[in-house]
Amino acid sequence: MKTLVTGVAGFIGYHTANRLLDRSDEVVGIDIVNDYYSVELKNARLDRLREREGFTFYKFDLSDRQSFDDTKAAINGVTRTVHLAAQAGVRHSIEHPFDYVDANLVAHMTILELCRHQPNFEHLVYASSSSVYGGNTKLPFAVEDRVDAPVSLYAATKRANEHMSYSYSHLYGMAQTGLRFFTVYGPWGRPDMALYIFADAIMNGRPIEVFNNGDMKRDFTYVDDIVTGVVAAHDNPPPRDPGPPHRVYNIGNNQSEPLLRMISVLEDCLGKKAETIMKPMQLGDVKESFADIEAIRRDLGFEPTTPIDIGVPKFVEWFKEYTGRV
Repeated sequence: MKTLVTGVAGFIGYHTANRLLDRSDEVVGIDIVNDYYSVELKNARLDRLREREGFTFYKFDLSDRQSFDDTKAAINGVTRTVHLAAQAGVRHSIEHPFDYVDANLVAHMTILELCRHQPNFEHLVYASSSSVYGGNTKLPFAVEDRVDAPVSLYAATKRANEHMSYSYSHLYGMAQTGLRFFTVYGPWGRPDMALYIFADAIMNGRPIEVFNNGDMKRDFTYVDDIVTGVVAAHDNPPPRDPGPPHRVYNIGNNQSEPLLRMISVLEDCLGKKAETIMKPMQLGDVKESFADIEAIRRDLGFEPTTPIDIGVPKFVEWFKEYTGRV
Protein backbone atom coordinates (compact mmCIF):
# COMPACT_ATOMS: atom_id res chain seq x y z
CA MET A 1 0.00 0.00 0.00
CA LYS A 2 1.31 3.47 -0.91
CA THR A 3 0.32 6.24 1.49
CA LEU A 4 1.01 9.96 1.41
CA VAL A 5 1.77 11.44 4.84
CA THR A 6 1.81 15.25 4.91
CA GLY A 7 3.51 17.07 7.76
CA VAL A 8 5.83 14.07 7.93
CA ALA A 9 8.60 16.04 9.67
CA GLY A 10 6.11 16.96 12.38
CA PHE A 11 5.44 15.18 15.64
CA ILE A 12 2.43 13.02 14.75
CA GLY A 13 3.45 12.73 11.09
CA TYR A 14 6.84 11.29 12.03
CA HIS A 15 5.34 8.65 14.31
CA THR A 16 2.60 7.78 11.81
CA ALA A 17 5.10 7.29 8.99
CA ASN A 18 7.20 5.04 11.20
CA ARG A 19 4.21 2.88 12.13
CA LEU A 20 3.24 2.44 8.46
CA LEU A 21 6.83 1.62 7.50
CA ASP A 22 7.01 -0.90 10.35
CA ARG A 23 4.41 -2.98 8.55
CA SER A 24 6.16 -2.57 5.17
CA ASP A 25 3.83 0.03 3.67
CA GLU A 26 5.34 2.48 1.20
CA VAL A 27 5.26 6.07 2.48
CA VAL A 28 5.60 9.28 0.48
CA GLY A 29 6.28 12.12 2.90
CA ILE A 30 5.69 15.84 2.28
CA ASP A 31 6.65 18.72 4.56
CA ILE A 32 7.56 22.38 4.17
CA VAL A 33 9.98 22.13 7.15
CA ASN A 34 9.25 25.70 8.26
CA ASP A 35 10.76 27.42 11.28
CA TYR A 36 7.63 27.70 13.44
CA TYR A 37 9.65 25.57 15.86
CA SER A 38 13.10 23.97 15.73
CA VAL A 39 14.09 22.99 12.19
CA GLU A 40 16.85 20.94 13.81
CA LEU A 41 14.25 18.75 15.52
CA LYS A 42 12.27 18.36 12.30
CA ASN A 43 15.40 17.39 10.37
CA ALA A 44 16.36 14.90 13.09
CA ARG A 45 13.01 13.19 12.60
CA LEU A 46 13.46 13.21 8.83
CA ASP A 47 16.98 11.78 9.09
CA ARG A 48 15.60 8.78 10.94
CA LEU A 49 12.82 8.30 8.40
CA ARG A 50 15.24 8.54 5.46
CA GLU A 51 17.04 5.49 6.84
CA ARG A 52 13.87 3.43 6.42
CA GLU A 53 13.22 1.31 3.36
CA GLY A 54 10.07 2.39 1.53
CA PHE A 55 10.25 6.06 2.51
CA THR A 56 10.46 8.94 0.01
CA PHE A 57 10.49 12.61 1.00
CA TYR A 58 9.58 15.79 -0.89
CA LYS A 59 9.90 19.32 0.48
CA PHE A 60 6.77 21.06 -0.81
CA ASP A 61 4.62 23.95 0.33
CA LEU A 62 1.07 22.71 -0.12
CA SER A 63 -0.26 26.26 -0.06
CA ASP A 64 1.82 27.16 -3.14
CA ARG A 65 -0.55 26.57 -6.04
CA GLN A 66 2.30 27.00 -8.53
CA SER A 67 3.83 23.72 -7.34
CA PHE A 68 0.57 21.77 -7.66
CA ASP A 69 1.69 19.82 -10.76
CA ASP A 70 5.04 18.93 -9.16
CA THR A 71 3.27 17.67 -6.07
CA LYS A 72 0.80 15.67 -8.15
CA ALA A 73 3.65 13.96 -10.01
CA ALA A 74 5.48 13.17 -6.76
CA ILE A 75 2.52 11.31 -5.24
CA ASN A 76 1.64 9.31 -8.32
CA GLY A 77 0.26 5.94 -7.30
CA VAL A 78 -0.82 6.98 -3.80
CA THR A 79 -4.10 5.35 -2.83
CA ARG A 80 -4.44 6.68 0.72
CA THR A 81 -3.43 9.92 2.46
CA VAL A 82 -2.89 10.95 6.06
CA HIS A 83 -2.99 14.75 5.95
CA LEU A 84 -1.34 16.13 9.09
CA ALA A 85 0.37 19.22 7.66
CA ALA A 86 -0.99 22.39 9.26
CA GLN A 87 -0.02 25.50 11.11
CA ALA A 88 -0.47 24.49 14.71
CA GLY A 89 -0.87 26.53 17.87
CA VAL A 90 -3.80 28.48 19.22
CA ARG A 91 -1.64 31.30 20.59
CA HIS A 92 0.39 31.73 17.39
CA SER A 93 -2.85 32.32 15.48
CA ILE A 94 -3.50 35.50 17.43
CA GLU A 95 -0.35 37.16 16.05
CA HIS A 96 0.00 35.44 12.66
CA PRO A 97 -3.51 34.83 11.26
CA PHE A 98 -2.54 34.57 7.59
CA ASP A 99 -0.25 31.61 8.35
CA TYR A 100 -3.43 29.69 9.19
CA VAL A 101 -5.27 30.72 6.06
CA ASP A 102 -2.39 29.44 3.93
CA ALA A 103 -1.36 26.31 5.81
CA ASN A 104 -4.76 25.16 7.06
CA LEU A 105 -7.25 26.29 4.42
CA VAL A 106 -5.38 26.59 1.12
CA ALA A 107 -3.23 23.52 1.82
CA HIS A 108 -6.29 21.46 2.77
CA MET A 109 -7.91 22.46 -0.50
CA THR A 110 -4.75 21.35 -2.32
CA ILE A 111 -4.89 17.93 -0.67
CA LEU A 112 -8.56 17.50 -1.53
CA GLU A 113 -7.82 18.23 -5.19
CA LEU A 114 -4.70 16.07 -5.28
CA CYS A 115 -6.55 13.10 -3.81
CA ARG A 116 -9.62 13.59 -6.00
CA HIS A 117 -7.50 13.29 -9.14
CA GLN A 118 -5.44 10.30 -8.02
CA PRO A 119 -6.44 7.13 -9.92
CA ASN A 120 -7.90 4.46 -7.65
CA PHE A 121 -7.78 6.71 -4.60
CA GLU A 122 -9.37 5.06 -1.55
CA HIS A 123 -9.27 7.19 1.61
CA LEU A 124 -8.15 10.53 3.05
CA VAL A 125 -7.57 10.80 6.81
CA TYR A 126 -7.05 14.38 7.99
CA ALA A 127 -6.24 16.15 11.24
CA SER A 128 -8.89 18.20 12.95
CA SER A 129 -8.62 19.36 16.57
CA SER A 130 -10.37 19.37 19.92
CA SER A 131 -10.18 23.17 19.59
CA VAL A 132 -13.31 23.05 17.42
CA TYR A 133 -15.37 22.62 20.62
CA GLY A 134 -14.52 26.21 21.56
CA GLY A 135 -15.99 27.29 24.86
CA ASN A 136 -18.35 24.33 25.21
CA THR A 137 -19.02 23.58 28.87
CA LYS A 138 -20.66 20.17 28.40
CA LEU A 139 -18.11 17.47 29.18
CA PRO A 140 -16.89 15.19 27.80
CA PHE A 141 -16.88 16.67 24.29
CA ALA A 142 -18.82 14.42 21.91
CA VAL A 143 -18.75 14.49 18.12
CA GLU A 144 -22.49 15.19 18.15
CA ASP A 145 -21.99 18.45 20.10
CA ARG A 146 -22.38 21.83 18.40
CA VAL A 147 -19.09 23.28 17.18
CA ASP A 148 -20.18 26.61 15.73
CA ALA A 149 -18.53 28.96 18.25
CA PRO A 150 -14.74 28.72 17.84
CA VAL A 151 -12.69 30.86 20.24
CA SER A 152 -9.56 31.01 18.07
CA LEU A 153 -8.78 31.32 14.38
CA TYR A 154 -6.92 28.01 14.58
CA ALA A 155 -10.12 26.32 15.72
CA ALA A 156 -12.11 28.04 12.98
CA THR A 157 -9.75 26.74 10.28
CA LYS A 158 -9.97 23.21 11.62
CA ARG A 159 -13.77 23.30 11.59
CA ALA A 160 -13.62 24.73 8.07
CA ASN A 161 -11.47 21.74 7.05
CA GLU A 162 -14.24 19.43 8.23
CA HIS A 163 -16.82 21.29 6.14
CA MET A 164 -14.54 21.28 3.07
CA SER A 165 -13.95 17.56 3.38
CA TYR A 166 -17.63 16.80 3.84
CA SER A 167 -18.44 18.70 0.66
CA TYR A 168 -15.89 16.68 -1.34
CA SER A 169 -17.27 13.44 0.05
CA HIS A 170 -20.74 14.57 -0.96
CA LEU A 171 -19.75 15.80 -4.43
CA TYR A 172 -17.27 13.13 -5.48
CA GLY A 173 -17.89 10.17 -3.17
CA MET A 174 -14.37 10.52 -1.76
CA ALA A 175 -13.98 8.55 1.48
CA GLN A 176 -12.64 10.74 4.29
CA THR A 177 -12.12 10.58 8.04
CA GLY A 178 -11.45 13.62 10.23
CA LEU A 179 -9.72 13.10 13.59
CA ARG A 180 -10.13 15.65 16.39
CA PHE A 181 -6.86 15.29 18.29
CA PHE A 182 -6.71 15.98 22.04
CA THR A 183 -3.39 17.32 23.49
CA VAL A 184 -0.89 14.86 22.06
CA TYR A 185 2.44 14.38 23.85
CA GLY A 186 5.36 11.95 23.90
CA PRO A 187 8.89 11.36 22.54
CA TRP A 188 9.90 13.63 19.66
CA GLY A 189 7.22 16.06 20.81
CA ARG A 190 6.87 19.68 19.80
CA PRO A 191 8.93 22.24 21.75
CA ASP A 192 6.03 24.72 21.66
CA MET A 193 3.83 22.37 23.68
CA ALA A 194 3.47 22.66 27.46
CA LEU A 195 5.22 19.43 28.42
CA TYR A 196 8.39 20.26 26.47
CA ILE A 197 8.34 23.92 27.60
CA PHE A 198 7.94 22.89 31.24
CA ALA A 199 10.62 20.18 31.10
CA ASP A 200 13.13 22.52 29.50
CA ALA A 201 12.45 25.28 32.03
CA ILE A 202 12.60 23.01 35.08
CA MET A 203 15.83 21.38 33.92
CA ASN A 204 17.40 24.82 33.40
CA GLY A 205 16.14 26.33 36.65
CA ARG A 206 13.72 28.74 34.98
CA PRO A 207 10.19 29.40 36.22
CA ILE A 208 7.20 28.10 34.27
CA GLU A 209 4.12 30.14 33.43
CA VAL A 210 0.89 28.43 34.44
CA PHE A 211 -2.22 29.98 32.95
CA ASN A 212 -5.66 30.44 34.51
CA ASN A 213 -3.82 30.16 37.83
CA GLY A 214 -3.43 26.43 37.22
CA ASP A 215 -7.17 25.78 36.99
CA MET A 216 -6.88 23.90 33.68
CA LYS A 217 -7.55 20.32 32.64
CA ARG A 218 -6.50 18.53 29.47
CA ASP A 219 -7.13 15.16 27.87
CA PHE A 220 -3.41 14.36 27.52
CA THR A 221 -3.02 11.63 24.90
CA TYR A 222 0.18 9.66 24.38
CA VAL A 223 1.44 9.69 20.82
CA ASP A 224 1.57 5.89 20.41
CA ASP A 225 -2.14 5.72 21.27
CA ILE A 226 -2.86 8.50 18.79
CA VAL A 227 -0.99 6.72 16.00
CA THR A 228 -2.85 3.48 16.71
CA GLY A 229 -6.06 5.41 16.09
CA VAL A 230 -4.71 7.15 12.99
CA VAL A 231 -3.67 3.86 11.42
CA ALA A 232 -6.99 2.22 12.35
CA ALA A 233 -8.77 5.07 10.58
CA HIS A 234 -6.37 4.78 7.61
CA ASP A 235 -7.24 1.10 7.25
CA ASN A 236 -11.02 1.53 7.52
CA PRO A 237 -12.58 3.98 5.04
CA PRO A 238 -16.14 4.96 5.93
CA PRO A 239 -18.89 3.29 3.92
CA ARG A 240 -20.41 5.10 0.95
CA ASP A 241 -23.97 4.46 2.03
CA PRO A 242 -26.01 5.85 3.67
CA GLY A 243 -24.90 9.39 2.98
CA PRO A 244 -21.50 10.73 1.99
CA PRO A 245 -18.50 8.59 3.03
CA HIS A 246 -17.28 11.05 5.67
CA ARG A 247 -16.79 10.56 9.40
CA VAL A 248 -15.36 12.67 12.21
CA TYR A 249 -14.01 11.16 15.43
CA ASN A 250 -12.59 12.39 18.70
CA ILE A 251 -9.25 10.76 19.39
CA GLY A 252 -8.06 11.25 22.95
CA ASN A 253 -7.24 9.48 26.19
CA ASN A 254 -10.82 9.73 27.52
CA GLN A 255 -9.37 11.12 30.76
CA SER A 256 -9.23 14.81 31.64
CA GLU A 257 -6.23 15.46 33.89
CA PRO A 258 -5.57 18.61 35.94
CA LEU A 259 -2.63 20.55 34.52
CA LEU A 260 -1.10 20.76 38.00
CA ARG A 261 -1.11 16.96 38.27
CA MET A 262 0.75 16.68 34.97
CA ILE A 263 3.32 19.15 36.32
CA SER A 264 3.64 17.07 39.49
CA VAL A 265 4.31 13.89 37.49
CA LEU A 266 6.88 15.78 35.41
CA GLU A 267 8.61 17.07 38.56
CA ASP A 268 8.87 13.52 39.90
CA CYS A 269 10.39 12.30 36.62
CA LEU A 270 12.93 15.13 36.50
CA GLY A 271 13.72 14.99 40.21
CA LYS A 272 13.29 18.77 40.46
CA LYS A 273 10.52 21.07 41.63
CA ALA A 274 9.11 23.70 39.31
CA GLU A 275 9.03 27.36 40.18
CA THR A 276 5.61 28.52 38.97
CA ILE A 277 4.32 31.92 37.91
CA MET A 278 0.53 31.94 37.96
CA LYS A 279 -1.08 33.92 35.14
CA PRO A 280 -4.64 34.60 33.90
CA MET A 281 -6.21 32.70 31.01
CA GLN A 282 -4.67 33.47 27.63
CA LEU A 283 -6.72 34.79 24.73
CA GLY A 284 -8.12 31.95 22.61
CA ASP A 285 -7.45 29.25 25.22
CA VAL A 286 -10.03 26.98 26.88
CA LYS A 287 -10.23 25.83 30.48
CA GLU A 288 -10.81 22.12 29.94
CA SER A 289 -10.80 19.43 27.28
CA PHE A 290 -12.17 15.90 27.64
CA ALA A 291 -12.76 13.47 24.77
CA ASP A 292 -15.80 11.27 24.44
CA ILE A 293 -14.31 8.47 22.32
CA GLU A 294 -17.34 6.21 22.09
CA ALA A 295 -17.71 6.64 18.32
CA ILE A 296 -14.12 5.71 17.42
CA ARG A 297 -14.17 2.93 20.01
CA ARG A 298 -17.34 1.49 18.46
CA ASP A 299 -16.31 1.81 14.81
CA LEU A 300 -12.54 1.25 14.92
CA GLY A 301 -11.91 -0.50 18.23
CA PHE A 302 -9.75 2.37 19.47
CA GLU A 303 -8.75 2.06 23.13
CA PRO A 304 -6.03 4.28 24.65
CA THR A 305 -3.72 2.43 27.04
CA THR A 306 -1.22 5.03 28.29
CA PRO A 307 -1.99 7.20 31.34
CA ILE A 308 0.26 10.18 32.05
CA ASP A 309 2.00 8.23 34.83
CA ILE A 310 3.45 6.03 32.07
CA GLY A 311 3.58 8.47 29.16
CA VAL A 312 5.30 11.40 30.88
CA PRO A 313 8.28 9.27 32.04
CA LYS A 314 8.68 8.02 28.46
CA PHE A 315 8.73 11.60 27.22
CA VAL A 316 11.29 12.59 29.87
CA GLU A 317 13.53 9.67 28.94
CA TRP A 318 13.56 10.85 25.31
CA PHE A 319 13.89 14.52 26.30
CA LYS A 320 16.99 13.88 28.38
CA GLU A 321 18.60 11.82 25.63
CA TYR A 322 17.74 14.28 22.85
CA THR A 323 18.95 17.32 24.78
CA GLY A 324 22.06 15.58 26.13
CA ARG A 325 20.96 15.68 29.75
CA VAL A 326 21.08 11.95 30.45
